[in-house]
Amino acid sequence: MGVAVNARVDDANPPARAGQAAMAPIDCALDAVTRRLDQQRLREQFVEQGAFLYLDAFLPSDVTAGLADSARALVPAVNRNYLPGHKQGGSVSRHTIDRLAPRIAELYRSRALIEWLERITGDRLLPSPDDDPHAYALYYYTREGDHIGWHYDTSYYEGRRYTLLIGVIDDTSCRLDYELHTRTPGATVVAGSIQYPPGAIVLFDGDKLRHRITPSKAGEMRVSLTFEYVTDARMRPWRRFVSNMKDAIAYFGFRQVFRLRGASLPGKDTA
Repeated sequence: MGVAVNARVDDANPPARAGQAAMAPIDCALDAVTRRLDQQRLREQFVEQGAFLYLDAFLPSDVTAGLADSARALVPAVNRNYLPGHKQGGSVSRHTIDRLAPRIAELYRSRALIEWLERITGDRLLPSPDDDPHAYALYYYTREGDHIGWHYDTSYYEGRRYTLLIGVIDDTSCRLDYELHTRTPGATVVAGSIQYPPGAIVLFDGDKLRHRITPSKAGEMRVSLTFEYVTDARMRPWRRFVSNMKDAIAYFGFRQVFRLRGASLPGKDTA
């Protein structure tokens, strides 16, 4: 089994920084959370597990409740998708979130959150470009059989892309199954499975973690929020095309991906 760790208070951390009151409310909340974690221990676990970390409690309860309210309000905007043998479910892209639930973008851009993620990953992290619908997105499992098969969160960017999964709603039996060290030469593959609750997080390098979500049952509802951060925001044109087509077919629909990017649909002019 892979290691799923609990958050632990580090009593050696200093008191809140001077001037904290001038921070944005979301930064104040996250700064208080991250300063109470044993960051060195978590960094070591992230490295030992091949760029993977699970915390079963992270976001403050009021922040989590706000995300759940937004997720329920966005149900009418969900784009359903089905790829036989691979995935079934619903998605809401960052473009729709920006219009209808802009507070999610505030969390995504939180300086306190990004700085903590940088300390855990050891990389300088950048937000994904404004035209990337995956920068932050909601994923819905609301019908019987909703799932996604084994995959990597492949980065089409020049640098690394880190995925942060956030539990929002979980009234299901769905599980995140994963395999560590699958792309580490000579390493033993370690399998694990978690059912991360609202407020929990999973952080990993998308090109290193093989994972899936098991099928939901009738009457269940699961919503997960995904944040994507990159180390280099450049993308070659042919990779951009592949990324666009994948997002349009498997997640958000052609209109969301191509019209909001200012690009033309393949073989068509933009309306």
